[in-house]
Amino acid sequence: MSLYYAVVAALLCGMAVIGLFRTDDLLRRILVLNVLASATFLLLVTLARTDSGIDPVPHVMVLTGIVVAVSTTAAALGLTIRAHERRREESQ
Repeated sequence: MSLYYAVVAALLCGMAVIGLFRTDDLLRRILVLNVLASATFLLLVTLARTDSGIDPVPHVMVLTGIVVAVSTTAAALGLTIRAHERRREESQ
């Protein structure tokens, strides 16, 4: 079952990298970076399972990464809104 999750994480990562290079829209790039972060989290949780049990360190890293990803997404969305408003003001 863990191989399935690793394959899904690799596919998500590949789709995100392709999407990152193919789009010029800032909002879509933010969404693609969130998908890439989710693929990384899925891979870390998948690799945390060992023969002797579950290693808690990757789980802590994922929780920390989720907090960082949410705060960076909020900051990036704020900057995107500000850039859009500035472009609209300059065009008037």
